[in-house]
Amino acid sequence: MDDDRRAAFDALVAARSPALLRTAYLLTGDYHRAQDLVQTALSRAYVRWGRLRSVDAGEAYVQRVIVTTAASSWRRKWHGEVPTEVLPDRTSPVADLDLRAGMRLALQRLPAAHRAVLVLRFYEDLSEAQTAELLGCSIGTVKSRTSRALAALRAAGLERMVEERT
Repeated sequence: MDDDRRAAFDALVAARSPALLRTAYLLTGDYHRAQDLVQTALSRAYVRWGRLRSVDAGEAYVQRVIVTTAASSWRRKWHGEVPTEVLPDRTSPVADLDLRAGMRLALQRLPAAHRAVLVLRFYEDLSEAQTAELLGCSIGTVKSRTSRALAALRAAGLERMVEERT
């Protein structure tokens, strides 16, 4: 890789890593898995960087790798150990969750496909067409998943927080 392309890749990593990590965290719900996901995406992008035509194409490629890698982990039958916030020997659940914690929990309860649509549409501010392309589905599927996911959040009383992000 020549120096100009290397500098462009380094600039992408420096400028977009926090946003990519945020997206990965919202998709996985786990900070360490999100870091691994971003690292995987960036390493794959680095290998292909010479073939990508622009920094924007490179960023789109990294986002797509994040989403597809996360989606492939959702398809696995066994996801490993899942840590819990409430230990089994506790007698009562924690009563005071702030709105953000409630949103995180509500997002984790959504099906993975619905969570991905909300994260890409409302947190990454992608259009329906961009979201559909990134997820490899139709715009109609994005619309229906968004509607169902917002209905689930509405039932949990948390839709307001997602809509405030737009």
